[in-house]
Amino acid sequence: MARRATRARALAITIGLAALAAGTARAQSAEDDVRAAVDATFDAMRAGDSTALRDVFQPGARMATVGEKDGAPVFHVEDSVDGFVQAVGTPHEETWDERIHDVEIRVDGRLASVWAPYTFYLGDTLSHCGVDAFQLFRSDDGWKIVAVTDTRRKEGCPPVERP
Repeated sequence: MARRATRARALAITIGLAALAAGTARAQSAEDDVRAAVDATFDAMRAGDSTALRDVFQPGARMATVGEKDGAPVFHVEDSVDGFVQAVGTPHEETWDERIHDVEIRVDGRLASVWAPYTFYLGDTLSHCGVDAFQLFRSDDGWKIVAVTDTRRKEGCPPVERP
């Protein structure tokens, strides 16, 4: 009888550990999928591919920038991502190369948040840097960006290697 109880406990512990491992794998997979959606944004920018860029955004997504003008705080909101998508797809001389680092991702069900410091290059020339704050929604088609807010500055920009 004691042997049967020991086996039952061992089986229960094994099942519990397997369930815990499966839950951890799902959480890591969700974070990987969120990161892939964000990376697809920057891949599309580098390629000048407006179709690929449009695909990572949820319809109705918005963009905003936080900054300063003449010493006063500024919060500028775009009603849609259309202008950004069009600008990326319009031919330009230098590659738009936004490189992120030290990325933090949080996921809860169908909502994800990404905090990503970045350095932006026009071709090989460092242009500016700041932080991108993404909000994403997991639709039936995968993770889609619903909002991006960024900061921008010209000073204190760390060089970041190409991805």
